[in-house]
Amino acid sequence: MNVSVRAPVTAELATRAQRLRSADAPPAVAEIVRQCVLDYLGVTIAGQADPALAPLREELVEEGSAPQAQVYGRALRLSKAGAALLNGTASHVLDYDDVNFAIMGHPTVPILPAALALGEAMDASGAALMDAFLAGYEIENAIGLLVAPGHYGIGFHATATLGSFGAAVACARLLGASDLQMRHALGIAATQAAGLKSMFGTACKPLHAGLAARSGLLAASLAYRGFDSRPDALECAQGFAATHSANFEPAKALAPPAGGFHVLHNLFKYHASCYETHATIEAARRLRETHALTAEAIARVEVTVNPYCDRICNIASPTTGLEAKFSLRQTASFALAGIETADPAIFDDAHAQDSTLVALRERVSVGFADEVGQGCARVAVHTHDGRTVHAEHDAAKPMQDLAAQRARLVAKFERLAGPVLGAARCGEILAMVDELHALRSLRSLAEACAGA
Repeated sequence: MNVSVRAPVTAELATRAQRLRSADAPPAVAEIVRQCVLDYLGVTIAGQADPALAPLREELVEEGSAPQAQVYGRALRLSKAGAALLNGTASHVLDYDDVNFAIMGHPTVPILPAALALGEAMDASGAALMDAFLAGYEIENAIGLLVAPGHYGIGFHATATLGSFGAAVACARLLGASDLQMRHALGIAATQAAGLKSMFGTACKPLHAGLAARSGLLAASLAYRGFDSRPDALECAQGFAATHSANFEPAKALAPPAGGFHVLHNLFKYHASCYETHATIEAARRLRETHALTAEAIARVEVTVNPYCDRICNIASPTTGLEAKFSLRQTASFALAGIETADPAIFDDAHAQDSTLVALRERVSVGFADEVGQGCARVAVHTHDGRTVHAEHDAAKPMQDLAAQRARLVAKFERLAGPVLGAARCGEILAMVDELHALRSLRSLAEACAGA
């Protein structure tokens, strides 16, 4: 790998980060940015109730801090850093947040917790947030391509590592950082970037998103105050790319994505599990509905996915709800049994250990084929009466009908946030997000998202 200052990736990306404006982009870009914000708010508000967050919340409350930013879904305010950490962890704890294959991870949940906490403390506008988020999102994904596929392949959780850069860029934009300060923010983020894929299925996975948000916020704030770093941290010898991947692809990082923006390729989740289980869920559900399959009629099931899924979502015999989110066998059995995987509540220990579901799961086998693309799956169901039925699904393609996508996201938001905030407050938040570009103060959005 030839990594040197002769490929000035850090400087070029810092300059691009300063120029991005949502108002200058095609209307679809601004619409998807608003949809990312809405989706983030829903999963964060619902995620705050997860028991896994209790130790972290207790630690932050005990630590004490200036009440600068709202904890969404709770009657609690923390420091900017504390709110970014707790909201970021909550936003990923349900594993129900959006995805982009350019980073092989979750692009929004490291960025928005940091940007919203800082923006609230600064009393920034909705338009400023949209610009900051777009800049963070685009640079985060560009850095993902810089080190792909080796970075993810050797075991780094990209949501954690690359998310630190996205959060740093977004916060630096909100602060009005100079070009050099932006480069320093990227460098400070680079030296903090961490997160292991081996932690999937534990509480550390959502913690990664929170830590990335806090790291990015710290990086931008320090850079803005004059703290320095190497201004070429991405490409320098012993820098981020050299130490975190066998790949260094500046041409891919700097090339414009299809349509000109990475955010156009954002993938939203409609099942509360690892995104690589979604194609299997969709194919299995289609077979159940099309052929009126019952669990009792199924003799065996064959699921075929891309080999890289083996180290992401192939927990063969999950015993907890969290492990079930990363189990192709378990999610296939849910879909074939007619269980609604859009409901986060079904990913609990009781469902993971249910004897009927376990018996069905034991009839599911998982195989791998290179020709099956990322985000795709093939499912074959063999019945006791001798039938074999097949279905395939490609979950790697974003919806083209943005109005239909918004409708699905509104329904998801109301399902997640409604039990916490009530229908009236959800309506207020929806109205604010729809007019985010005109929102004068992010504090009003934060207040609407506070729990009772």
